Amino acid sequence: MRASFCRPLCFTFSETLVKLRCFDFYCRCYKTQIAFSRTHHAKLTSDDSQLLRCLSQNLFGEARKLLEKLPARNSYGRVVHWTSLLTKYSRSGCVDEARMLFKIMPERNIVTYNAMLSGYVQSGRLNEGWRFFEEMPERNVVSWTSMLCGFADVGRIDEARGLFDAMPERNVVSWNSMIAGLIRNGDLDGARWVFEQMPTKNVVSWNAMISGYAEHCRMEEARVLFNEMVDRNVITWTSMISGYCRSGNVDEGYSLFQKMPERNVVSWTAMIGGFAWNGFYKEALSLFLKLKGNCDTKPNGETFISLVYACAGIDLPNLGKQLHAQLIVNSWEYDDYDGRLSKSLIHMYSAFGIMNSAYFIFIKNSSNCTAQSCNSMINGYIQIGQLDQAQHFFDNLPIRDKISWTSMITGYFSVGQVSKACYLFQIMPDRDAVAWTAMISGHIQNELFAEATDFFSEMMSEGVSPLNSTYSVLLGAAGAMAYLDPGRQFHGLLIKTQYESDLFINNSLISMYAKCGEIDDAYIAFSNMSLRDLISWNSMIMGFSDHGHANETLKIFESMVKSGTRPNSVTFLGILSACSHAGLVHRGWEFFNAMSNIYAIQPALEHYVCMVNLLGRAGKVKEAEEFVSRLPFKSDHAVWGALLGVCGFGETNAEVARSAAKQLLELDPLNAPAHVVLCNIYAANGQHIEEKLLRREMGLKGVRKVPGCSWIVLQGRVNVFLSGDKLLPQVDEMLSLVFGTIGQNHKMGRNMCIYS
Repeated sequence: MRASFCRPLCFTFSETLVKLRCFDFYCRCYKTQIAFSRTHHAKLTSDDSQLLRCLSQNLFGEARKLLEKLPARNSYGRVVHWTSLLTKYSRSGCVDEARMLFKIMPERNIVTYNAMLSGYVQSGRLNEGWRFFEEMPERNVVSWTSMLCGFADVGRIDEARGLFDAMPERNVVSWNSMIAGLIRNGDLDGARWVFEQMPTKNVVSWNAMISGYAEHCRMEEARVLFNEMVDRNVITWTSMISGYCRSGNVDEGYSLFQKMPERNVVSWTAMIGGFAWNGFYKEALSLFLKLKGNCDTKPNGETFISLVYACAGIDLPNLGKQLHAQLIVNSWEYDDYDGRLSKSLIHMYSAFGIMNSAYFIFIKNSSNCTAQSCNSMINGYIQIGQLDQAQHFFDNLPIRDKISWTSMITGYFSVGQVSKACYLFQIMPDRDAVAWTAMISGHIQNELFAEATDFFSEMMSEGVSPLNSTYSVLLGAAGAMAYLDPGRQFHGLLIKTQYESDLFINNSLISMYAKCGEIDDAYIAFSNMSLRDLISWNSMIMGFSDHGHANETLKIFESMVKSGTRPNSVTFLGILSACSHAGLVHRGWEFFNAMSNIYAIQPALEHYVCMVNLLGRAGKVKEAEEFVSRLPFKSDHAVWGALLGVCGFGETNAEVARSAAKQLLELDPLNAPAHVVLCNIYAANGQHIEEKLLRREMGLKGVRKVPGCSWIVLQGRVNVFLSGDKLLPQVDEMLSLVFGTIGQNHKMGRNMCIYS
């Protein structure tokens, strides 16, 4: 299970670990200050509050008297008590009052100085902290480490590194703080160098590096350290699981999860989130059921956020409602301090199209409104076809970003309202490459290829670099309409502007060239790919199959299997079609049976139709009829149409043709191909009376066969020719000129070359 992975908002384990690590290191330095920590209370007493009031009003004399009255057993106890008060004030945000207390304290020690320094650092007043640090009469490793963490926290990593180099002594906390600071500022290689220089490493050192690599999806380096680490703990395992899931390698993440010697709620949540954010929604929900069966571990808010997104992805509204009910029963929704849970619920109900519930939650949590929630609401209204409601919501949004505008543009294109989409695009304040691509894709979606090309040209002229998806959309359109020349031009431009090959673009090139009839160019694009996925193999298989190259199709399939890529139903559709074109009945049966027996793929309607064509084209019409009679479902017009199409005009198959036509016309009385094929069979077998009656019946019913057509692109314009069209007077002259040129060129033979 490997999937592309977009960094999710709910993946907070690694982020929280890195953000809190420096503070954790600092706290570790105070393990010798037990007396200090025991005197610290979360809330201020009445005496503490009175002292704080005096300090805030600059009543220093009264404050000093209160300070002297505070009970203490001895001098050391008094300093500990005062230092505890100083820490409580600074942690409550009263740094100035803490500074005043520091000034009036009759006695201070190194712990007091470090507490004051920590107050400056933790409140973000780094310049004042630096001045205080320089004025300290005595500094220890805690002082240096605290200042180092402060610089690293705000991105002043060079100053942090300078402090680290100047430290008179370092302990393991100092080394770990430097590693964490470098990782937090994106210098993984620098962090690794510091890690390698450490004289003594502890579990925090190893976890810091592993978590840093996992955070940046450098899992090979993380795995090397993981394998070397002796004393792993639950944080180590969870960091690796989170990293693998973040990089899309869910298989490896789940493999580690199963091997974990112990798990906590963070481990379970990391794996559930890993499944959910990579699109494995059923697996996420199944793992949650296992978690519920574990009496020692209870889910938390993060677990439910991942589950809400999983329910949205799997499109199970009733399950989503049950999950929401469980949140309410357990009061989880009241712990939504940052609004992330409500945001996930808005996304879920919008994905279900249950907009009343989504709107209720949106209004209820309007104070925590985010652009993502607004966009979920817009997309929800668009999904259920309420464009007016989406527009009304868009017009009254408190927050509108590029996604909001692009969603509305895409919504209007989806219902064919091209002019409204274009109007929104024109007044869009900041148009990025995604918006331009939406305009190009929308015009192509509405069969306006020339206009789409114009937008592409305008996009380039305005200096907006096309995305890979922009080229994929254009190449897909060129292939769908067999526009070879524009397709080649897009490919040429792609070569000039894109330096790295992209899997999706390469797949689009294969498909485009194959659909335009240039199967050799399609194979060249396929051969030059350094990385292939299932779509790459299927595109090449379908290309060869459509061009009647059965042997090449089977060779590609064999290479695909050897590469370890598992075929799917599309793969076998191409294989069976190739066998049908080449009359390989025996091989066709082998592949058809292998679908269910070897690959556990249930044949679909199109596979059965392929088998009918395979048997009929090989002259085995009776076997095809027997095959249809044994189908595990009731045959529809596609099956009977395929059987009718392979009957041919011979007298031998006339009865099969009549039976198939009768079945087809019962399902679709106005089916023109069925009437035409049956007329031709009557005519071929001399049954002119039956033919005449059937043609009269066609006239009475108003059945008309759709005429065949062909087209050619000249100077960007599509010229369509329908069967039965009347030729213009100039056509004879044009044809004589064309065929005359062809004849002349033929006489020139090999002496003629064309240069471009």
